[in-house]
Amino acid sequence: MGQPDRKNACCRPAACCPTPTAPITPIAWPRPAVTRKHWRCSTRCKQPNTAKALNYRGYATRKLGRTDEGISYYLQSVKLDPQYAQVREYLGEAYVIKGRVDLAQEQLQQIQSICGTSCEEYQDLAEAINGSTKT
Repeated sequence: MGQPDRKNACCRPAACCPTPTAPITPIAWPRPAVTRKHWRCSTRCKQPNTAKALNYRGYATRKLGRTDEGISYYLQSVKLDPQYAQVREYLGEAYVIKGRVDLAQEQLQQIQSICGTSCEEYQDLAEAINGSTKT
């Protein structure tokens, strides 16, 4: 069995959520398959304050339309692990949503220093930034 798509799968239990500890609270989910998995992972962890769990919580809240709240989770994640490229990609995408392309560009530069320009995180954020400047 291959690896799941990193953006559409909940984190693996060994990665950040060793054992679920609490039930998920039902809410209205705009993108059920993605958002619910990320939210469940981030809220049911024994260690909810890891960089990975905070990144997933930020992703889920951003996808629910609460971009500022998502940014706050991303910033907490970056503080815990400044070399975590995926959180920097998602933070940059949130900045694009807020119209702060300058801050998104800063994240793109950080990603470049972490994994270069050929990694998926760099390419995805560069695409989001380029897409925002075409409108």
